[in-house]
Amino acid sequence: MGLLSIFSGKAPENYEQKGDALFEANAYGKAVVEYQRALDRLGRTSPSDDGYRQKLQDKIRTSRENLALEHQQTAENLMEAGHDYDAHQYIELALELTEDPELKNALEQQLQTGKVPETEDIVNDPVEVEIREHEPDYQDEQVEDSLDVDEDDEHFAALVGILPDDVQDIYLGYGEDFKTGYLALNRGDFETAAKHLAAAMEAHPDPAGYISLELATARLNLGKHDDARRLLEAFLEHHPDALPAYQLLCEVYWETKAFDRAEELLASLPPDLEESVAGYLLRGETLFQAEKYADAKSFYRGFFKTYEWNESIARGLAKTHEALGEMANARNIYSEIMAQCSSCHARIDPYIKQKFADLSFASGLNTTAVLELYLSLASEVPQNAAEYYQKISRIYSAQGNLEEARRFQQISEKYENRDAVSS
Repeated sequence: MGLLSIFSGKAPENYEQKGDALFEANAYGKAVVEYQRALDRLGRTSPSDDGYRQKLQDKIRTSRENLALEHQQTAENLMEAGHDYDAHQYIELALELTEDPELKNALEQQLQTGKVPETEDIVNDPVEVEIREHEPDYQDEQVEDSLDVDEDDEHFAALVGILPDDVQDIYLGYGEDFKTGYLALNRGDFETAAKHLAAAMEAHPDPAGYISLELATARLNLGKHDDARRLLEAFLEHHPDALPAYQLLCEVYWETKAFDRAEELLASLPPDLEESVAGYLLRGETLFQAEKYADAKSFYRGFFKTYEWNESIARGLAKTHEALGEMANARNIYSEIMAQCSSCHARIDPYIKQKFADLSFASGLNTTAVLELYLSLASEVPQNAAEYYQKISRIYSAQGNLEEARRFQQISEKYENRDAVSS
């Protein structure tokens, strides 16, 4: 939905950071796009890092579930307003997104209890049958030809449907070029997106319009940083409270090493955005990208002096401690993240487990707790099982249990041989 990341050539964590900020802003569909781009980048830079891959997949799943819940609520509102057909479309979208059995069941019940016309009711209507029997054969071909158009219309409506109401109306009024460009942007087809969005901007040359925001995203992904910067700076003059524009412009400045300009931009954030988690993440990441690790550490720690626990901020702080070589502090933060997940009975991100376990293992903490984490990871991330079992073997050896050490060494070798054969 626009706002695709432009960290070309940068690490997957940069895409993830953008996704985290969008998730905090409840822009779940956009967050999915960023996390998926992080996965794609990971496949090119570190294809064997399955722990991090699992982490990103979990974030995608969580974002999709939140988006499904939004669609469910939208469907309920539409049903109450008597727009049953539109509600049906949102329920179908939610069913495609969710993997939660309870939500699936609730959505299916909504379909059953809603006043949505069933397809067979139309197909078997005597009047419709009579009309179809007397229609020329080419009608069927016309219907088939229109399926792709209808599908694009539905996809576009669904993407726009999660934007604020006033913005939805604006986007829906921009015409066919904008729709084509907007859909291409979400597919990652930036050449097509830039072409059609530029045409839409010519047709709607309003300097305060939102087309410039989407066109800037396409041009950034094409490496046209100056064009994107000009569009975004002009857009912010008219929309100083638009968080996505700040996020994109920061990415331009990071990419071009203009860190001072990024800091100046973020110093001008409106109060609401300045105090938001997304605002903190942007300022912290700017310091990190500029390799001002000590300043980033102080900044993140300052957040926790004022606000309650936040996992995204904690991850940024842990990453900063690692960059400073302060591995014990990083390990303690990953431990705290796991404790917070356990206290609220949430699933612990395998990436966090591996970070804590690896930092512990590297520091010589060959404890049973670390061993159990690797056993859990071997089950959750089987692609890395050989590595995990090797470390389990070494922990048993350090503990003096040579029999178990030999056994897990053999298991590790078994997985290594299996991986060698499969590759």
